[in-house]
Amino acid sequence: MSVKAFELVPAVERDLLMGDKARINIECIECCGKHLYLGTNDCFIHHFLLDEVTSSKGKLSYSAQKLLHKYLGLKKPVAELRAASALERLIVLCDGIVFLVDMVTLETVPSAAGGGAKIRGVTAFCINENPVNGDPFCVEMGVLSSKRRTVQIYMVYEDRVQLVKEVSTPEQPCAVSLDGYFLCLALATQYMILNYNTGASQDLFPYNSEDRRPIVKRIGREEFLLAAPGGLGMFANAEGVSQRAPVNWSESVIGAAVCFPYVVALDESFITIHSMLDQQLKQTLSFRDGHILQDFEGKVILASTKAVYVLVPLPLEKQIQDLLASHRVEEALILTEGAQRNIPKDKFQILHKRILQQAGFIQFGQLQFLEAKEHFRKGQLDVRELISLYPLLLPASSSFTRCHPPLHEFADLNHLAQGDQEKVLRCKRFLISYLGEVRSTEVANGCREDVDTALLKLYAEQDHDSLLDLLASENACLLADSVPWLEKYHKCYQEFNISPLSDLYEYIVDFLCSCANLDLIWKYADWALQKDPTNGVHIFTKRPGSKDQPELNSDDVITYLEKHNQALLLYLEHLVLERRIQKEKFHTHLAVLYLERVLSLISESPKDEEKLTRARERLQALLRESNLYRVQYLLGKTESCEQLLLERATLHGKLEEHDKALHILVHKLRDFPSAEAFCTWASSSRDSAYRQQLFHLLLGVYLDGNQTAAGGGNGDLEMAAVDLLNRHGEVFDAVRVLRMLPEGWSLQLLRPFLGRAVSASMHACRTSQIALGLSHSENLQLLHDRLKERKKPIFVSEKKGCHLCHNTFSEPDVVCLPGGVPVHTHCVAQRVRDSPTKRQLTNSSNHT
Repeated sequence: MSVKAFELVPAVERDLLMGDKARINIECIECCGKHLYLGTNDCFIHHFLLDEVTSSKGKLSYSAQKLLHKYLGLKKPVAELRAASALERLIVLCDGIVFLVDMVTLETVPSAAGGGAKIRGVTAFCINENPVNGDPFCVEMGVLSSKRRTVQIYMVYEDRVQLVKEVSTPEQPCAVSLDGYFLCLALATQYMILNYNTGASQDLFPYNSEDRRPIVKRIGREEFLLAAPGGLGMFANAEGVSQRAPVNWSESVIGAAVCFPYVVALDESFITIHSMLDQQLKQTLSFRDGHILQDFEGKVILASTKAVYVLVPLPLEKQIQDLLASHRVEEALILTEGAQRNIPKDKFQILHKRILQQAGFIQFGQLQFLEAKEHFRKGQLDVRELISLYPLLLPASSSFTRCHPPLHEFADLNHLAQGDQEKVLRCKRFLISYLGEVRSTEVANGCREDVDTALLKLYAEQDHDSLLDLLASENACLLADSVPWLEKYHKCYQEFNISPLSDLYEYIVDFLCSCANLDLIWKYADWALQKDPTNGVHIFTKRPGSKDQPELNSDDVITYLEKHNQALLLYLEHLVLERRIQKEKFHTHLAVLYLERVLSLISESPKDEEKLTRARERLQALLRESNLYRVQYLLGKTESCEQLLLERATLHGKLEEHDKALHILVHKLRDFPSAEAFCTWASSSRDSAYRQQLFHLLLGVYLDGNQTAAGGGNGDLEMAAVDLLNRHGEVFDAVRVLRMLPEGWSLQLLRPFLGRAVSASMHACRTSQIALGLSHSENLQLLHDRLKERKKPIFVSEKKGCHLCHNTFSEPDVVCLPGGVPVHTHCVAQRVRDSPTKRQLTNSSNHT
C-alpha cells in the first residue's frame, strides 16, 4: 500500500547548468554540506551552492547558485567525484586517471616532492567511510585497476597518494565498496566480501555483470546493499550473512540508497521506495532519463543527464499520521517502532505512546476491542479519554479535559455509532469489561472516583449482575452522581425494605457462590436451580478460587445436575469452553448434549429453523475445536440422521478419513465452499505437505466425480475444480496438477493458477540459487577455519619421547599421528612394514 514518504524537489535546473549548450550531460555528482559538484561529459567540474528554502506552509525547496566551473584538460567525461572535506580536496576519476582537485578553486593539485598525486589505469574507486587509519588528515581509498585482478588500498593526503596494500581477486572486479578492512566487490560473475587485512574472503552469490550493472552500496557499519539476481535487493554484512529480508525491486535497477527506514532504488523510468521494516513497496515516483542516485549524509540526490533533484523525506511523524488517517494501524506502528533509532529516547517514548493511543481509538471505532484494549494498555491511556466518549458517564465534578491535539475523530459514542444501537451496546459492554479490569490498577491512579462512578452508571443502565458486588465492596463512587442513576433505573431501595423477589434471589445465589459450607450449598442449590437454572448454575460456575473455600468436585456437580438439563449443559460449557479442562468425559458429555438438542429440534414439527441453526453451529464448533471427545461414539449417533451430513464430515475428518468427509461434502451436500473450508481446517495445525495432500485429495474428488458423471461431465464439479486451483494455487504441486487435469481443459480457465505457479517456481528457483551460493560460501569458510585449526605447530624436544619406541628426539624429523602425537619417522616406517596388511600385500605379490 502506498505511502507518501518522499517528495522530488528540483535542485539544479537545466538552464543553470548548461545554458544553451545542448550536448552537455551530467556524468557524476558529489555533495558536501551545501556544496554540490557536478562532473560532465565535456570534462568540466561545476561547483554550486545549494540553499534550503522553507515556505510559510512548510514546503521545502532548493535555491542553487553557481560559483565556478573548471575544464580539467582531458578529452574524456568526468567519471567520478568524491569529496575529502578534511583535506579540502576533490578526488576525481577521468580518462582512467585518479587525481586531486582543490575544492575551492577547482585547480588540479600538483604532485608533492618525492610523491605522486595521480593513479593511472583506474576503472573505479571508493572512499572508506569507516577508516582504520587514525590520521584525520588522511583519506583511505579503494581502487580497481583496469589491467590487473587486484584491489589497491591508497592513503590520500593533500598533495599525494600512497599505496599501502594490494589484494588479488579471483576475477576482474567491476564495482567496489569499502568499510573498515572489508571490501565488498562485484566480480564478473559473483559478489564477494574480502578482508584486505587478513586476506580472508567470502563468496556471496552469483551475478552476471555483463547482463546488467552491479550495485555495491555501503549502507552502515560492515553492511552492504547488493543488486541480486531476480530483481532482489540483498543485504549482506561483513561475515557474508543477510540479517535483513531482501526487497523485491526492478530487474533494471541502476542505483540504490538507504534513507532509513526506506530503501530507494532508481531504474530507467521510476524511483521506488521500499520499507526495510516490512519489505513492502511504499511509494513510486515517475523519473524519466534518470541515471544517478546517491545519498550524501542522509540527503538523497538524483540526476538525469541535464538536471539535479533532491529526494526530500517527509517527516516521519507526518507519515505516521497519514497512515493513521487511512486507518492503516499496523503499518503506522511498524514505522513508529522502526523510527526509534532516529529519534531521541525521551521524544520517542512520548511519540510511541501517543501513536498507540491513536491506534487504539481507531480499532475501538472498528469494534476491534481486544486490539484496542492492548494498545490502550501499552500506550498508558488516561482511561477518562475513553469514558468521555460516553455521554454523562463522567461525574459532573470531574475536571478532565480531552487531550489536544485530539486522539480520535469522534465527538461521542452517538457520533461513532451513527444511530446503530447494536454498536452502542457493544461499546458499552466493552467499557464495562475494560473499567472492571483497570479500576484496581495503576491506570486508575488519580481518577478512581471517575472510573468507579462511570462503572456504577453502566451497571445500573445495563442491569448488570456486578452492580451489587461493586456497591458491597470498597469503591470510590460519588454519591451525588450515583443516586440519580440508581433511582432512574430502579436500583435504589430504602434500608430494611424487602427487596423485590429477583434481587432477593440474586442475593441468595451470590451468597451460595461464596459460601464455604458445602452442606448448605447442596441443601439449597436445588431450590435455586428450579427457580432459574441459568442463574442458579452460577453457584457452581462463579465460585472464587480462594484458599478459604473448599473446591467442589466436578464429577459430583455433574451427577447432581443430571435432573437439571439446562444447568448441566451450562456447567459443562463452563468446564470445557471457559476453564478449558482437558478431560475426555467432559468433552464427550457436552458433545452428546449438543447433539441430543439438535436431534430434538429436528424432530419437532413445525421446526424452529433459527434455534436449529444456532444449536448446530454450537455442535459444529465443538466438533471442530475439541480433540478429546469420543469420535466413533458420536459418529454412530449421527449415522441415522441424514440432516447431519456436515457434522458427520467433521467427525470423519477427526478420524483422518478425509476421503469420506470430502465425499459427503462434494457429492451429498454439493457444498463446495465447505469442502475447501474443511481442507483448511483439517490441515490448520499440520505441515505444508499435509495441507497439500488434502487439497490434492479434494481436487481428485472433483475430477473423478466430473469424469464419472452422466453424459461424460459435470459442469458444477469442473468449475469447482477450476475455482479451487485459482483460489488456492499456492498449495498445489503444479506439475502433479497438470498431470491430473483433463486434456480438453482451456488454459484460459487456469490462467490465474498457472501464473501463480510459474511465478512461485521462478521465485523458489532464484531463492534456492541465492541460498546455494550463501551455503557454498559458508562451507568454504568452515573448511578454511578447519584447515587453519589443523596447522597448529607440534613441539618436540630432547625431553620428550616417541610414543612408539619411547626414545627421545634428537632430530626435528618427526611424523604426527592422529591426535597430534609426535613419533620418529623410522618408527612409523617400521610399523607399516610389520603391519598385517603390509605382510598380506607382500605375500600376495610373492604368490603372483
